[in-house]
Amino acid sequence: MKQLTSIEEMNQFVQQSGKHLLFKHSTTCPISAKAHEEFQAYVKETNISAAIVLVIEDRPISNQIAEQFGIKHESPQIFLLEDGKVRWNTSHWKITTQAIKEAVAE
Repeated sequence: MKQLTSIEEMNQFVQQSGKHLLFKHSTTCPISAKAHEEFQAYVKETNISAAIVLVIEDRPISNQIAEQFGIKHESPQIFLLEDGKVRWNTSHWKITTQAIKEAVAE
Protein backbone atom coordinates (compact mmCIF):
# COMPACT_ATOMS: atom_id res chain seq x y z
CA MET A 1 0.00 0.00 0.00
CA LYS A 2 1.37 3.38 -1.01
CA GLN A 3 1.00 6.61 0.96
CA LEU A 4 0.31 9.50 -1.42
CA THR A 5 2.13 12.68 -0.42
CA SER A 6 1.78 14.85 -3.52
CA ILE A 7 -0.96 15.76 -5.98
CA GLU A 8 1.23 14.35 -8.75
CA GLU A 9 1.43 10.97 -7.00
CA MET A 10 -2.32 11.05 -6.44
CA ASN A 11 -3.02 11.79 -10.12
CA GLN A 12 -0.71 8.96 -11.23
CA PHE A 13 -2.44 6.56 -8.85
CA VAL A 14 -5.94 7.59 -10.00
CA GLN A 15 -5.06 7.17 -13.69
CA GLN A 16 -3.90 3.54 -13.34
CA SER A 17 -5.87 1.06 -15.37
CA GLY A 18 -8.02 -1.51 -13.62
CA LYS A 19 -9.52 -1.43 -10.13
CA HIS A 20 -7.74 0.10 -7.17
CA LEU A 21 -8.62 1.54 -3.76
CA LEU A 22 -7.95 4.98 -2.32
CA PHE A 23 -8.43 5.49 1.41
CA LYS A 24 -8.57 8.88 3.16
CA HIS A 25 -7.47 8.45 6.78
CA SER A 26 -7.45 10.74 9.80
CA THR A 27 -4.71 9.71 12.22
CA THR A 28 -6.58 11.37 15.13
CA CYS A 29 -10.01 9.78 14.70
CA PRO A 30 -11.02 6.47 16.34
CA ILE A 31 -13.64 5.79 13.63
CA SER A 32 -10.94 6.24 11.01
CA ALA A 33 -8.63 3.89 12.95
CA LYS A 34 -11.25 1.12 12.79
CA ALA A 35 -11.96 1.76 9.09
CA HIS A 36 -8.20 1.68 8.44
CA GLU A 37 -8.01 -1.78 10.05
CA GLU A 38 -10.85 -3.01 7.79
CA PHE A 39 -9.19 -1.47 4.72
CA GLN A 40 -5.79 -3.02 5.57
CA ALA A 41 -7.37 -6.42 6.17
CA TYR A 42 -8.99 -6.36 2.73
CA VAL A 43 -5.81 -5.21 0.98
CA LYS A 44 -3.72 -7.93 2.66
CA GLU A 45 -6.32 -10.55 1.72
CA THR A 46 -6.42 -9.59 -1.96
CA ASN A 47 -3.26 -7.69 -2.92
CA ILE A 48 -5.38 -5.12 -4.79
CA SER A 49 -3.54 -1.93 -5.70
CA ALA A 50 -4.22 0.51 -2.86
CA ALA A 51 -3.13 3.91 -1.58
CA ILE A 52 -3.74 6.04 1.47
CA VAL A 53 -3.94 9.79 2.02
CA LEU A 54 -3.47 11.15 5.53
CA VAL A 55 -6.05 13.95 5.60
CA ILE A 56 -4.45 16.08 8.32
CA GLU A 57 -0.84 15.72 7.22
CA ASP A 58 -1.60 16.02 3.48
CA ARG A 59 -4.65 18.32 3.42
CA PRO A 60 -4.04 19.68 -0.14
CA ILE A 61 -4.22 16.14 -1.56
CA SER A 62 -7.36 15.37 0.41
CA ASN A 63 -8.97 18.59 -0.84
CA GLN A 64 -7.92 17.82 -4.43
CA ILE A 65 -9.60 14.41 -4.26
CA ALA A 66 -12.90 15.98 -3.14
CA GLU A 67 -12.69 18.63 -5.85
CA GLN A 68 -11.56 16.32 -8.65
CA PHE A 69 -14.25 13.72 -8.04
CA GLY A 70 -16.99 16.13 -6.95
CA ILE A 71 -17.55 14.07 -3.78
CA LYS A 72 -17.81 15.86 -0.44
CA HIS A 73 -14.82 15.27 1.81
CA GLU A 74 -15.36 12.87 4.68
CA SER A 75 -12.92 11.06 6.88
CA PRO A 76 -12.49 8.19 6.87
CA GLN A 77 -13.51 7.74 3.25
CA ILE A 78 -12.79 5.07 0.65
CA PHE A 79 -13.00 5.13 -3.13
CA LEU A 80 -13.00 2.26 -5.59
CA LEU A 81 -11.38 3.62 -8.72
CA GLU A 82 -11.41 2.05 -12.15
CA ASP A 83 -9.72 3.59 -15.18
CA GLY A 84 -9.60 7.07 -13.59
CA LYS A 85 -13.22 7.12 -12.40
CA VAL A 86 -14.86 6.56 -9.03
CA ARG A 87 -17.02 3.42 -9.22
CA TRP A 88 -17.97 3.35 -5.53
CA ASN A 89 -17.29 5.29 -2.35
CA THR A 90 -18.39 5.26 1.25
CA SER A 91 -17.31 6.60 4.61
CA HIS A 92 -17.18 6.15 8.36
CA TRP A 93 -18.68 2.96 9.83
CA LYS A 94 -19.74 1.73 6.38
CA ILE A 95 -16.08 0.98 5.58
CA THR A 96 -15.85 -2.74 6.29
CA THR A 97 -13.88 -5.55 4.73
CA GLN A 98 -17.17 -7.07 3.53
CA ALA A 99 -18.43 -3.81 1.98
CA ILE A 100 -15.14 -3.36 0.12
CA LYS A 101 -15.23 -6.99 -1.07
CA GLU A 102 -18.77 -6.55 -2.44
CA ALA A 103 -17.92 -3.27 -4.18
CA VAL A 104 -14.82 -4.69 -5.86
CA ALA A 105 -16.72 -7.83 -6.98
CA GLU A 106 -19.38 -5.81 -8.86
